[in-house]
Amino acid sequence: MKLSVDPERCYGSGDCAYRVPSVFTVVDGFGAVRPGREDAADDPQVREAVEGCPSQAITVAE
Repeated sequence: MKLSVDPERCYGSGDCAYRVPSVFTVVDGFGAVRPGREDAADDPQVREAVEGCPSQAITVAE
């Protein structure tokens, strides 16, 4: 399963990077998945970050 952050939906709360800094970061004011961590969707903390994203910009695709 692959993680991604839609920059069109993200408004830069940084909640994802705060919750799981090893997977998410903030780039130019918007959330982003760290390179090489796109497959970390099975981690329970990542799932919480996905569900808790206030703009619902984080997606998980198979």
